[in-house]
Amino acid sequence: MPDRKLQIIPLGGLGEFGMNSMAIRYGDDIIVVDAGMMFPESELLGVDIVTPDFTYLEQNADKVRGLLLTHGHEDHIGGVPFLLSLLNLPIYGTEFTLALVERRLDEHELLDGAKLNVIKPGDRVTLGTFEIEFIRVTHSIPSSVALAITTPLGVVIHTGDFKVDPTPIDNELFDLHTLADYGKRGVLLLLSDSTNVDRPGFTESERAVRPRLEELFSNREGRLVISCFSSSVHRLQQILDLADEYGRKVAFLGRSMLSVTEIAHSMGLLSIPDSTLLRPQDIMQMPPDKVTVVVSGTQGEPMSAMSRVAVDNHKHLYLKEGDTVVFSARIIPGNEKAIFRMMNHIARRGADLVYGTMKPPVHVSGHASEEELKLILNLVRPRYFVPVHGEYRQLSRHASLAQHLHSVGLENTFVLETGDTLEIDHMGARRGEKITVGRICIDSGSLDDVVEDIIIRDRRHLSEDGFVLPIIAINKHTGKNEGLPEIVSRGFVGGDNSGILQDARGVVARTLETSSAEERSDWGVMQEKIRNDLKRFLSKETQRRPLIMPVILEV
Repeated sequence: MPDRKLQIIPLGGLGEFGMNSMAIRYGDDIIVVDAGMMFPESELLGVDIVTPDFTYLEQNADKVRGLLLTHGHEDHIGGVPFLLSLLNLPIYGTEFTLALVERRLDEHELLDGAKLNVIKPGDRVTLGTFEIEFIRVTHSIPSSVALAITTPLGVVIHTGDFKVDPTPIDNELFDLHTLADYGKRGVLLLLSDSTNVDRPGFTESERAVRPRLEELFSNREGRLVISCFSSSVHRLQQILDLADEYGRKVAFLGRSMLSVTEIAHSMGLLSIPDSTLLRPQDIMQMPPDKVTVVVSGTQGEPMSAMSRVAVDNHKHLYLKEGDTVVFSARIIPGNEKAIFRMMNHIARRGADLVYGTMKPPVHVSGHASEEELKLILNLVRPRYFVPVHGEYRQLSRHASLAQHLHSVGLENTFVLETGDTLEIDHMGARRGEKITVGRICIDSGSLDDVVEDIIIRDRRHLSEDGFVLPIIAINKHTGKNEGLPEIVSRGFVGGDNSGILQDARGVVARTLETSSAEERSDWGVMQEKIRNDLKRFLSKETQRRPLIMPVILEV
């Protein structure tokens, strides 16, 4: 079919951190790789989570054959309930990944109708014209896979998130052989994780964390409180093993921590030594040197377990002098203020803080550094290359690595952002038409609580300039106003500027007086006239633009 073309359509995750989702289309068949979410930037006031706008998939619902999940991190699966509420498409992922998805779907009451298909590394599935092989990769969460997608035009490799860990905790090695085999046979396109492209060398193995943890277990006499991502099952395994070795009990705090450890243990991914677990309610009764507490909430999320512990607001754990609090996680860009505020609270309680870069490390990344990215490029030797997962500077830097390879080169490397498309046919590859993409802002994580752009704009407006409420009482018999209008304001001017509000009352009164009887009988017209005249006056007097909401009372 020489007229058919392969389209790569990023719906999220290119030019930004999080919200990873990509559609791949050939003719009338579309597959989707991941459906993630992201936490909002500070300017998205009152928004809890952000997901990609899946309108493109909704518009082509009859062509979407399935959703393929590379692993279980929220920036890859957090948007699944929101996509599933629009399209009930089959979902493919490893057992652990789907268990984490089930938890999310259950919260949104979508689990009963979901079509979940468990795959293992090495399995193949056929969806329309696509044949997909799942390839084992190493990452900071178990059961991560890359995808080899065979299309009528050639093979597309999507790495998902990965690092090349030569000594993984579970001894499940990155399947470099299969990637190399595809490279020998010829790969049309490589889509590769760019998160750590600006880090030279190789990312350290997960086992590199053990010496630092061992040092803490052997030297500290108070409670050890370790905060890490709940999905870092391999990190949790090392903590459990060391606790057993040094005679400490382990308690888990935080809803996500309890849920993930339970799932991982039930699947044999987390081994818990006998008599190691401690009930949260028994933490404060045990001798401090016999207790390790593992707590979720590394990013300073307001209601997370770690945030509550930091301000003595957790019912099971209070920090005391002599305790050691370890942050075994990276600081996600944008979360610095919240995390350091939480650390300050912890320090005020006399606890010793362990965090940041040190040798040996207390945390290692789950993403490939520069040399590993070069290794994958050299093994796969793609004809075309598109860097994925990262901000533009990272995508651009990753592209420059590929341009130095003889097999790729400058003209065959494309830096795309969300909404850009790439088209490949028998004539070659080129940028296609942009598609409409965006963000869906959601309050309180509910499918029903989508926040419109106008609401966010109003919230920003209120946070910066406050609001002004002119209240006008109109006599329904005469159509005239009863006395001077009242003006209520919040977040706009203080007591010293009460003269401005007094003058504003006069402005509203003049607007009413100069309006015709017909205008005064139409409240919608009057509200708009009052709003415009007041906005002009306040802007001139204060150089600020508060939200103005006239209220007309009929008396």
